[in-house]
Amino acid sequence: MARTPSPGGLSRRDFLAAAGATIALPLFPGGSLANVPAGEALHGLSAFGDLKYPEGFGHFDYANPDAPKGGTFNFQPGYWYFNQNVLTFNTLNAFVRTGDAPPRMEVCFDTLMVRAYDEPDALYGLLAEHVTLSEDRNSFTFRLRPQARFHDGTPLTAEDAAFSYMLLKEKGHPQLALPLTELNEAVAEDEHTLRLTFSGRQAPRNILTVTSNPGYPVFSKTFIEENGFDSSRLVPLLGSGPYKVGRFSAGRYIEYDRVEDYWARDLGPMKGFNHFGRIRIDFYRDRNAGFEAFKKGDTLWREEFTARTWTTGYDFPAVREGRVVQTQIPQEKRPLLYGFVPNQRREQFRDARAREAISLCFDFEWTNRNLFYDVYTRSHSFFQNSPYMAEGLPSPEEQALLDRFRGQAPEAAFGEAVIQPVSDGSGRDRVRLREARRLLMEAGWTPRDGILHNEKGTRFTLEYLVRDEIFLRTDASFTENLRAIGIDASIRLVDASQYQSRQTGFDFDMISMAIGMEATPDADGLDQISHSRSAGVEGSYNFSGTADPVIDALIGIAGQARTRDELTVALKVLDRVLRARRDWIPNWHSANHRIAHWDMFGYGDNKPDYFFPVESLWWHDAEKAKAIGKA
Repeated sequence: MARTPSPGGLSRRDFLAAAGATIALPLFPGGSLANVPAGEALHGLSAFGDLKYPEGFGHFDYANPDAPKGGTFNFQPGYWYFNQNVLTFNTLNAFVRTGDAPPRMEVCFDTLMVRAYDEPDALYGLLAEHVTLSEDRNSFTFRLRPQARFHDGTPLTAEDAAFSYMLLKEKGHPQLALPLTELNEAVAEDEHTLRLTFSGRQAPRNILTVTSNPGYPVFSKTFIEENGFDSSRLVPLLGSGPYKVGRFSAGRYIEYDRVEDYWARDLGPMKGFNHFGRIRIDFYRDRNAGFEAFKKGDTLWREEFTARTWTTGYDFPAVREGRVVQTQIPQEKRPLLYGFVPNQRREQFRDARAREAISLCFDFEWTNRNLFYDVYTRSHSFFQNSPYMAEGLPSPEEQALLDRFRGQAPEAAFGEAVIQPVSDGSGRDRVRLREARRLLMEAGWTPRDGILHNEKGTRFTLEYLVRDEIFLRTDASFTENLRAIGIDASIRLVDASQYQSRQTGFDFDMISMAIGMEATPDADGLDQISHSRSAGVEGSYNFSGTADPVIDALIGIAGQARTRDELTVALKVLDRVLRARRDWIPNWHSANHRIAHWDMFGYGDNKPDYFFPVESLWWHDAEKAKAIGKA
């Protein structure tokens, strides 16, 4: 197991001391789900009380209950959760910190509620028919559907749900356990009534996080007690969801078989989804091998993340014959954070001037033109392409909030929103490199034998950890620029399991990472990325090691917002401060998904705005498959 490195010369307790120094500020008035009535049995919840679908609705507008069932969907996932790995797997438990699990294991499990993908933050009851809130918003009572069943036919009860919540709090993956920190108890009041009670210190909209998919599954208590809950065995946990684990070979492939008698198939939140008879994922440790499998028709659907392949690689017979099609589908209306992440647990990255110097060495303009065929746009924000992205000077409302942090937040946060500077496109912009070197010398680094050293005589080293050979090509010029200003920089390629272990344990100098956020970011999600309480928790998303009481306070203010306008102001100010701190170095983004697939699928025109789970929305079209010889 990789050990979480403590910052040089500091204990973890010292490093996280900022968590205990959170600035005391008056918050926006109100509390959790302030617009949601207490004492009333509700079929759904949303952050600000707005629900599109009435009780007893037939199906979501973007679902298709008339789509045919059957066929196999063999695809290469573009996103994954928790301890999942797209390159290999060695466990079938996707809800613990250790091990590498296959993507989409979550389709085997049901949650109390499910998200509506055409609303920014609405949940509707799945296992839970209704939920009732206490006046203080610290207790939530769920009435479970009596027809809920596990795959072995046994009833799913409130006792199973209560057991699952306490299990995840104690042993779950940190991304699941952290939001349950303030859960005091999960109690089965009777066979079908579950009560979750929190301390009052939880994030105000915490309940929206801890009751919905893809996390927070309900397990069989009996099964877990008999089989354990860890990553040591390739034994699928008993679930109740629309799919269950079928055939698999560790590290090579896994199949999920549709459950024909799935208990919730005709309920409004699930009707019109999960049409494929089988979902299969093959694992390729090499990106080129995965592409070759697609070209041969072994893989049927893929999202193309390599610009060169998208631009030059799709000139093979199946494309020319029209059997494989390329299309671009608009991205969802959700913030996506993608960038380089210097690890502030390491002494050389703790000064913001050093992090800014590193950012100046990355020449996006040259990289985009020479390596990416100009398909990307430079990112600047932690909430890129969302209403929460700060732009220009602060509005009066933003300024009023910023002023509370005078003398504590970086001065750069109070002016124009920090943006990444434009280079001359040469790949070696001397003006920017001179500025980078100046910043490092100002931060206490001086050259010795061509390498920068601090006053202790320690060299400035930077090992950029990657898990795919493509980064050796795309980031080589970046590394050369780092070396040009005196940083002892290198790129290290490691295998998938080692990368996962080192990333989880924060055992790296710098990585690149993409994190998709909810359309309405909540305090739990933001805590995972930037709050001091997650900086020392292995497996969290706080890869940068951010531990700043100003950030903690702003996350708290965002969590307390009673209206979307208040939330937007708080997140824009948070964005300004994070950008001024240079915690991440934003890279790039694309307006569209680049999709390639064999032309044998049906899909609706009504793509939801906030999520795109193609494996549950598309279906097998037998006529199309026959026409291209894939029947």
